[in-house]
Amino acid sequence: MVSLDFYFDVGSPTAFLAYKRLQQLQQQYDLSVNAIPILLGGIFKATGNTSPVAIPAKGKYMLEHDLPRFARRYGIELIFNPYFPINTLALMRGAVAAQQLGVYETYLEAVFCGIWQSALNLGDTDVVQQHLTAAGLDVAEIFNGTQDPQNKQRLIDNTEQAVARGVFGVPTLFIGDDMYFGQDRLDFVEECLQGAST
Repeated sequence: MVSLDFYFDVGSPTAFLAYKRLQQLQQQYDLSVNAIPILLGGIFKATGNTSPVAIPAKGKYMLEHDLPRFARRYGIELIFNPYFPINTLALMRGAVAAQQLGVYETYLEAVFCGIWQSALNLGDTDVVQQHLTAAGLDVAEIFNGTQDPQNKQRLIDNTEQAVARGVFGVPTLFIGDDMYFGQDRLDFVEECLQGAST
């Protein structure tokens, strides 16, 4: 089995595409995905990087052309969120809490799809509560978990570990020491998986 580390922040549309594409690859290959929640703002601050949409022409190209092309290639529905960019601090702390509560996969599916397929404003606490409840999650438990000092520190530790490994944005994936940045590098990941399966 090939083990892959997937560093992500749910506020990134490219991380969403990578998340869904990795699900597809898991159906095709003997692949284990270790999804590691980090805070993209912390990555940017530590590395001096900025969002590509901060450059108007690049952002326009990505959102109107590049990302829709990849969504079509993967057969994935992608709706650009009108509330972008969403402050994801609480959502990413929620991801860490969901890990501890044993509901991580359900949480990630709900939050990623809520932002990038249902175009919800998951920066609004009331909307988050309604959406997570509809997904069958215990909102009170998750919200309490976001305030747990240990969970807050886990998110900080994950982010610092990512920077130490050379991460400067999301999605970033590692197979062993080999790093792949961006959902548009998943072809290289698939080549590695094909090689491992032969």
